[in-house]
Amino acid sequence: MKVTLNWLKQYVDFNWSPEELAERLTMLGLEVEGVQKLGGEFAGVVVGQVLAKDKVAGSDKLSVNRVADGTGERTIICGAQNHQPGDKVALILPNFALPLKAGEKEPFVIKERKVFGVVSQGMMCSKKELGLGEDGDGIIILPPDAKVGQPFAEHLGRAGSDVVYDLEVTPNRPDLNSVIGIAREIAAVTGN
Repeated sequence: MKVTLNWLKQYVDFNWSPEELAERLTMLGLEVEGVQKLGGEFAGVVVGQVLAKDKVAGSDKLSVNRVADGTGERTIICGAQNHQPGDKVALILPNFALPLKAGEKEPFVIKERKVFGVVSQGMMCSKKELGLGEDGDGIIILPPDAKVGQPFAEHLGRAGSDVVYDLEVTPNRPDLNSVIGIAREIAAVTGN
């Protein structure tokens, strides 16, 4: 069963950190199989703005782009054609691992690499590459009011906004198969 920190706080008042809550849930007899902070999967992605777009010499499909990332400018080689100067985009910074896809054993890590003699310093990405949907035909174009340099998770409203707990409930505690049942257990411990 999955339950979120904010969902539990709608039913019971407590001031435990996400880690403390996981520990307390374990003490209550629930097995915490996983804890995921929402937005953490986009830790290496920021809002960027395309400043310039030119053709790559020797390629019909690739473009070389100058992209602002909030701290400076980066050169990005891109195969998508759906962007133009001024567009705000989801920009993956070097050393970020893309989410695993079905059948993959190791994540693909974005690194600075030379393409047609030009060093690409990151990647403008599609929804499919970030695991946000099946559309992989073009990069994500963000609204004009997106803030350059802002973490992508924050732009989505997911940065540190919540924590998801994956719980294993034992057969003798069917009352804990709902958020209200778990909230009651927490209330019994806190006295709230």
